[in-house]
Amino acid sequence: MDLKEKYIVLLKELGFDNNEIEVLWNNLVKAYTAKSRYYHNLKHLKEMIEQYEMYYAQLTFPVEVLYAIFYHDYIYKVTCKENELKSAEYAVSILPKHTMINKELIYDMIVATKMHQQNRVADINWLIDFDLKILSKEWIDYEVYFKQIRKEYKIYPNLLYNPGRRKALEHFLENEFIYQTETFRTKYEKQARENINKEISLL
Repeated sequence: MDLKEKYIVLLKELGFDNNEIEVLWNNLVKAYTAKSRYYHNLKHLKEMIEQYEMYYAQLTFPVEVLYAIFYHDYIYKVTCKENELKSAEYAVSILPKHTMINKELIYDMIVATKMHQQNRVADINWLIDFDLKILSKEWIDYEVYFKQIRKEYKIYPNLLYNPGRRKALEHFLENEFIYQTETFRTKYEKQARENINKEISLL
């Protein structure tokens, strides 16, 4: 099932009608294919959904998690520090009034992708780990990732970008763990830390 088919099935389950779904899908594509989106694009969504499908059985609220994946980076401007908050507000605002989905949980899920901190809700920890899976890729893929991030921040010269990026990366290393689930820690923590340390050395 491709991204659009998965989106349509999800929104039908949530109570949207066909016309609404088509408009919302077009809006979603427009948002994630903006010229400034070198990393936070549809490919990122696909990779997160691959993880979602792999660990589906671990999730208590799979519908909410999937919806949160689609909208967690809906609003993404490098000059704004409230992208996750605004994305969460938008995602909840468009939901049908009669839907049975947990709106508060969706809001919390999307907002949690800002700080990537341990959460009392297990599904939020899974979502965070899906979002950060990229950090544990093989170095050749990780290098593509951080160069894409640099392009997204191309309005900033290295003099400003490098210290900011270093601070963000060191924030991951300062925590006891990068990943929030035991599964991801066991499988990916070591590689993620190696990648981050190597990128820091290049800044």
